[in-house]
Amino acid sequence: MAQYPLLPQLTSYQLEDNPDLKELYTLLNTWNAVLINELNTRDLLEESKPSTNIYSVTTVSTIKRPRAGDIAYSASTGKFKGYVSLGSETSWQNLN
Repeated sequence: MAQYPLLPQLTSYQLEDNPDLKELYTLLNTWNAVLINELNTRDLLEESKPSTNIYSVTTVSTIKRPRAGDIAYSASTGKFKGYVSLGSETSWQNLN
């Protein structure tokens, strides 16, 4: 996972002279912790998704909703095909 930056630690003597500064630092530190937690949660969700689906089918036309990056072995042609986006067109292309 990514390492997100933390606020620098301020010592108590830097904060004790100014209560407004101490309150601002506490608020920012809390906000930063919540943001990092949200980013880590999103990262875990993204990392747990498979990058591609691999199908074994007779023909690629039997696959209902392919997504870019999916791979299929088409038994009718004996070839691996990838569902790729080429500019404005998204279609199955031979990989071998």
